[in-house]
Amino acid sequence: MKIVDEFKQFAVKGNVVDMAVGVIIGAAFGKIVSSLVADVVMPPLGFLIGGIDFSHFQVVLREAVGPDTPAVTLKYGVFLQAIFDFLIVALAVFALIKLINTLRRKEEAKPATPPEPSKQELLLTEIRDLLKQQRT
Repeated sequence: MKIVDEFKQFAVKGNVVDMAVGVIIGAAFGKIVSSLVADVVMPPLGFLIGGIDFSHFQVVLREAVGPDTPAVTLKYGVFLQAIFDFLIVALAVFALIKLINTLRRKEEAKPATPPEPSKQELLLTEIRDLLKQQRT
């Protein structure tokens, strides 16, 4: 039973839960970026270079021999697609970090509220004000 209790403590810790949320959001973000690259970026790029689809670029090293022996191909188009995916993910993460840093700088630039005066300062201020009132 002790192992089960230790596992519960480990699994419910804030860091583990935060990490799990980050992994799930990261996977969803990866799907979004893959769709952005495949469905938004690549079609116009392929159109500009003559309607070429990068994902079908390949070099056949050996032709297929019957149904039992598939062709051996070097699929460099899929590799190019992965490079585009990486570059767009890197650009998106850079933009996100830049935005976070900008917001952080704005927050740091706000003037800090001055500390409240101590009891001694308040008492001295009252004494000063009373003395000013007596003189007038």
